Amino acid sequence: MSHFARSFGRTLMLAAFGLVLSTAASAQMREFNGVIDNVSEKKLIVDNRKGDKVSFLKVEETVVEGEKTKWEDLKKKDWVTVHWKFVDNPRKAYKVVVTPAKEEAGEDVE
Repeated sequence: MSHFARSFGRTLMLAAFGLVLSTAASAQMREFNGVIDNVSEKKLIVDNRKGDKVSFLKVEETVVEGEKTKWEDLKKKDWVTVHWKFVDNPRKAYKVVVTPAKEEAGEDVE
């Protein structure tokens, strides 16, 4: 086999491997929607109103978008979508998107 063929084969394999890795990494990103139950300087607890409360750590890469743009402005009862990676343990908040408040389902009792 010629040197050119071996080099081309290696390059092709590396490109395919890189594509597989990038696809796997992006596939692991998840979203969790809900209302903030508690927030501190380093941690956020979100309640999805279906019986799940999940905590997320603030990391250096954490960004806040939407109706608020700073972690310090987040407060209890804000509605958010938290972007996190499935492989993280404990969970880390990479992006927190603050959304408009949602109306609670149910009827008013008088």
